[in-house]
Amino acid sequence: MSMQEKIAGNGEKNQIIGGMLYLVATPIGNLADLSPRAQKVLSEVDFIAAEDTRNSGQMLARFGISKPMVSYFEHNKRQRGEEIVSRLLAGESCALITDAGTPAISDPGEDLVALCAERGVPVTSIPGACAAITALSVSGLPTGKFVFEGFLTTLKGEKRARLAALSHEERTIILYEAPHKLRGTLDDLLDAWGDRRISLCREITKLNEEIIRTTLSDAVRLYEETAPRGEYVLVVEGAKNGGPAADEYPEDPAAHVQMLMDSGMERMDAIKAAAKARGLSKGVFYKQLLSADDTSDGE
Repeated sequence: MSMQEKIAGNGEKNQIIGGMLYLVATPIGNLADLSPRAQKVLSEVDFIAAEDTRNSGQMLARFGISKPMVSYFEHNKRQRGEEIVSRLLAGESCALITDAGTPAISDPGEDLVALCAERGVPVTSIPGACAAITALSVSGLPTGKFVFEGFLTTLKGEKRARLAALSHEERTIILYEAPHKLRGTLDDLLDAWGDRRISLCREITKLNEEIIRTTLSDAVRLYEETAPRGEYVLVVEGAKNGGPAADEYPEDPAAHVQMLMDSGMERMDAIKAAAKARGLSKGVFYKQLLSADDTSDGE
């Protein structure tokens, strides 16, 4: 029997397969969202890898589940990933869970899945809660095409460059944000993208769940008077037009970079943003800059 057939059979018979990594989605607020299938897998695997063993242990205890646990998080993922894969190759089964939601989606797991793929270890997913998809579905904004950005970088220059690169994105944009950073991020979005529709989804599936459908400018005003509380998913309307019009930036590469620097960007961030706006790689655009400089010197 092929591994594909085994995985298909697993869906029908609910049998745990030795040597398999199970990505198990956990509730993002409401414990009732942990599916019966997820509970069965967590009860029957050989061990559980968790982003935070203490938090996950408390959650599992609510369901009467007690299994050996190991931690797997951002700062130990390289060493611990090797250990987990070694155990999987030896025939053990493992369930990977995070503090909330679907593993590997803006949470630990991506590197472990890649390592399993590299070593020939089968991986399957036990679907469940995902804050990004839940927020998108109730946003009132277009859902047919979207882009997930997760948490924006906290480095100001890189953040400006990323927002500039996304300024002409036509698809609905999904972001995560912590309450203490929300005001600054809303200001940055309004500055970079102009006024657009936004859905602010707060404390999804929890007691104080709140969905605010408004505009960026009104959201900025709202949170000038109201303190942000809880974790947020921001669902933002995409740009009305696709790529930049020819007259939106200077034809001369150096002038384009200077225009962005005048708006507050560092030089390297401006180069990245200008290259993105022109649909070029940073390397190709940098060569254009050097060529333009050489031509100017020759004159």
